[in-house]
Amino acid sequence: MGHREEGGERIGAAEQAYLAIRKRIFSGHYAENERVTEAEIAQSLEMSRTPIREAVKRLLLEGLLTREAGPGLRVVGLGPDEIEQIFQIRLLLESYAAKRAAGFANEAECAELQRLAKRMANHVPPRSEADFREITEANREFHQLILVASRSPRLEAMLSLVVNLALVARTFHSYDEAAIQRSAAHHQEIADAICSGDPNWAETAMQTHLHAAATTARKGFTAGSAPEA
Repeated sequence: MGHREEGGERIGAAEQAYLAIRKRIFSGHYAENERVTEAEIAQSLEMSRTPIREAVKRLLLEGLLTREAGPGLRVVGLGPDEIEQIFQIRLLLESYAAKRAAGFANEAECAELQRLAKRMANHVPPRSEADFREITEANREFHQLILVASRSPRLEAMLSLVVNLALVARTFHSYDEAAIQRSAAHHQEIADAICSGDPNWAETAMQTHLHAAATTARKGFTAGSAPEA
């Protein structure tokens, strides 16, 4: 019994370490291409090396970390080709998620999608850092809610990483005013389509949104940054 309890604790600690490191990567706490070691991570999280090592194995498989020579790890930077792949994956899977959400979203989820779309619109065009933060957070919650409303744990698991990767170190600051207004309008249309229960409209609206975001991302890399969607 004691061995099982210890094993359970190890599994729990590894999951906790994984989520903590992943959050640090997605939040920008660790910058792209920053070099870290398991020992440094363990010390900063006040955890032992064993769960950190197990968490790092998962993050290496997910492509969020890469192994450097010796004990070093590097936070993976996302280049133009990687961002292009991310948008293509999202185009295929997130459009399908929107299509499913149109058939499964409940009244509360529809109300929340509408609220988030309006929250974005209320801060467009952004005039301050507070506006950018509001838009970014509403955008993140909007896309995550669609995954939940798709009622497909497998699809949600596959897409959560991809959607989060698309948000790593990306910023709406690279949008011009027309692009950010277009993005806000897309979110409203996606919400309307899902809440109307029209799967084909929802799928098409999401495809349009992601095609536009991908085009802006390509321009953003030319200028030295890439946007969120």
